[in-house]
Amino acid sequence: MWKNKKCNKRMLLSLLAVIMTAMLAACGAGSTNQPSATPSSSSAASTPETTASPTPGQEAETAYPLTLKDSTGFELTFEKAPAKVVSILSSETEILYAIGAGEQVVGVDDFSNYPPEALEKPKVGDVTTNIEAVLALEPDLVLASSTMNTAAVEQLRALNINVYATDPKTYDEVAQKIELIGKIMNKQNEAAAVAGHMLTVKSEVTDKIKDAAKKSVFFDVSDGWTVGSGEFIDELISLAGGSNIAAEQQGWFEADNEMVIKHNPDVILFSSYGGDTNALVDGIAARSGWDAIEAVKNKAIFPINEDLVSRVGPRLADALQAMSAAVHPELFEAK
Repeated sequence: MWKNKKCNKRMLLSLLAVIMTAMLAACGAGSTNQPSATPSSSSAASTPETTASPTPGQEAETAYPLTLKDSTGFELTFEKAPAKVVSILSSETEILYAIGAGEQVVGVDDFSNYPPEALEKPKVGDVTTNIEAVLALEPDLVLASSTMNTAAVEQLRALNINVYATDPKTYDEVAQKIELIGKIMNKQNEAAAVAGHMLTVKSEVTDKIKDAAKKSVFFDVSDGWTVGSGEFIDELISLAGGSNIAAEQQGWFEADNEMVIKHNPDVILFSSYGGDTNALVDGIAARSGWDAIEAVKNKAIFPINEDLVSRVGPRLADALQAMSAAVHPELFEAK
């Protein structure tokens, strides 16, 4: 996702700051983030409307005009399928291509690197969206995150640009988002197939680990930063047969050495940006006092591709497979 390690860290901390700022703002407004397994009673008001999957073998067509609300409660009406779409979030770019709407993509954020075709699209900025660049592309629709792209969403809506913003907190909500984007784009069958694959992978993984004992897991996002309850990564750890040692706290935070040592995780997972990960494994193992941790003693420290685990799109299924194989290699190793 990032070009080099230094940039990776800088951009990750920026992303974490955006997420944490959004969470603090929500808390100030009196809302409470609940663990993904037990969503808050108010979540229905902020969750995008869901759509039923078309019957297998039946070609589904969207009936326009289509009116729906996004996760901010903002109501949008589409008179027809959008012909020009700008994605300011890499996960949304991946969704558009996965459902066969790549030809409608006219612009993407700087981090959109998958599929390779996305690299050829005009860029509209990183976590700070270039509003003028978006306007120059004259989109019918902009896809965004309601938490990470908050300022851009507000600015674009003030300029009468259609913005569909989401913030899924669970694996199933990601699948539902894909189906809704498919409905907007009149790609319902394609979207149903993508969402169906995600749910099939989830079912296969959970079936394999159902009788396995939970293993305690620490997920190192970057240099000790981790994620607690209420976020999709926490749920992924659980689905993969693990128990997140950071779940006592909510959201993203910097974990201190003492907390990790105290919880003594069986497995340590960390975000990998590609290339040789041996130095990163050695660096984690060499942290002060960590030689007493079971994961370090047993060499159970595993990289997880950052693009897979950070993007709330179709490849979250790949992230789940990778995480489950790392947490329970005895169940997933090739026979």
